[in-house]
Amino acid sequence: MGKQKLRAIDLCYAAMFVALTMIGANLTSLVPFLVIGGVPITLQTFFAVLAGVLLGSRLGAISMTVYAFVGLVGAPVFAGFKGGPSIILSPTFGFIVSFILLAFIAGKIVEKSAEKLSVYIGAALIGTIINYLFGTNWMYFAYKFWAAAPDGFTYKMAWVWMLPPLPKDMILSIFAGIMAYRLHKTVKLKKSNTVNQQKSA
Repeated sequence: MGKQKLRAIDLCYAAMFVALTMIGANLTSLVPFLVIGGVPITLQTFFAVLAGVLLGSRLGAISMTVYAFVGLVGAPVFAGFKGGPSIILSPTFGFIVSFILLAFIAGKIVEKSAEKLSVYIGAALIGTIINYLFGTNWMYFAYKFWAAAPDGFTYKMAWVWMLPPLPKDMILSIFAGIMAYRLHKTVKLKKSNTVNQQKSA
């Protein structure tokens, strides 16, 4: 059986997450005081994870693919309101690529067992781990092969850089899982009530 065609509402959801991810990437530019201890509070990963667990593997991955494509063609949707193909050479571009992968995998996990809160939270946490693994390794190899690495740069240093935002991203992932679970539950309840009303009519 072939894949279902995307509905108009699906395209709206995807577009909404493209916009939300752009806002999340530039939160500190819009609200400068959201920098704690020199660490900017961004919501890129949060919205990428939420796209996967809320929209599912296919639509979540599509929304993040569109986000990356829109940025690559020049729209200022990446952190610091950056955009354009030159971003591919940035050491942090791997984190953007990882959004597509983590949304797909997190969505797949939820699709297999969408009845338990623990599944949503677990899927969101796994999505965040994928983001860190893929993005940090990309950053390391970028600095080693084509970007100007800081003096004494090592693989360990790359991971040390990722420690400050880690607690924030893990907490936000749990919140994304809870939020997606409750939204799914609400939508299912509304659908059930609508079906019952139609039967009784």
